Amino acid sequence: MADASYPEDLLYHPEHDWARVEDGTATFGITWYAQDALGEVVFFDPPEVGSTVTAGEAYAEVESVKAVSDVIAPLSGEIIEVNTALADQPELINNDPYGDGWLVKVKLSDPSETEQLLDSAAYEATLS
Repeated sequence: MADASYPEDLLYHPEHDWARVEDGTATFGITWYAQDALGEVVFFDPPEVGSTVTAGEAYAEVESVKAVSDVIAPLSGEIIEVNTALADQPELINNDPYGDGWLVKVKLSDPSETEQLLDSAAYEATLS
């Protein structure tokens, strides 16, 4: 399992999701805190490529040995890629939540929504 970290180059949603924004697209995943709270992830139920997601709403499910949890979209847009490696290796979400454990890539419909997200220091402050 990965060590606790909250990279400064990411933006965070209070529901423990992160976004890496680059050139009008964003990669989404769940934070170290979220994967730690879930425990061992055993299944990721991704959305369909081409579907749309809305900031603050559930777009996928992650199943662990403890529970099934909704994954909340930090930003709105169209799903352009799903991390297919998670079908066979859902544990990547635990082992590398900010790298190989990313969930989806999204073409942003409203890049100004990033202003509603938290930086790493503000997100970490919500955890205490």
